[in-house]
Amino acid sequence: MAEAVDPSVPPSGTGCVECDAAGGWWVHLRRCAACGHIGCCDDSLMRHAAAHWRSSGHPIIRSFEPGEDWFWDYQTNQYYDGPDLAPPESRPSEETTPGPRGRVPSDWVEILRSRAD
Repeated sequence: MAEAVDPSVPPSGTGCVECDAAGGWWVHLRRCAACGHIGCCDDSLMRHAAAHWRSSGHPIIRSFEPGEDWFWDYQTNQYYDGPDLAPPESRPSEETTPGPRGRVPSDWVEILRSRAD
């Protein structure tokens, strides 16, 4: 599955591309291993990383959280053993989770719970 991973491509930024454009917020960030697109995780409201996979066909993501280096394959629904990717390896460690700082509503836990119901 080498075509699903390009270790030379840097990340698209330090936050979810679509959430940033809309002024939104996210829980955790995921990086597309093929093109570097940064999207929000499936625990986030908008689930942009999974949406990117469905629209682009790029199935492999890597966590974009500090201290995490795991890969996931949406197609097989299993972890994937991937290579080192171009830096940076994660969002800035001083940023909040959820993030970004200043855009996360004070009732974010309740918002996520109501979505799960």
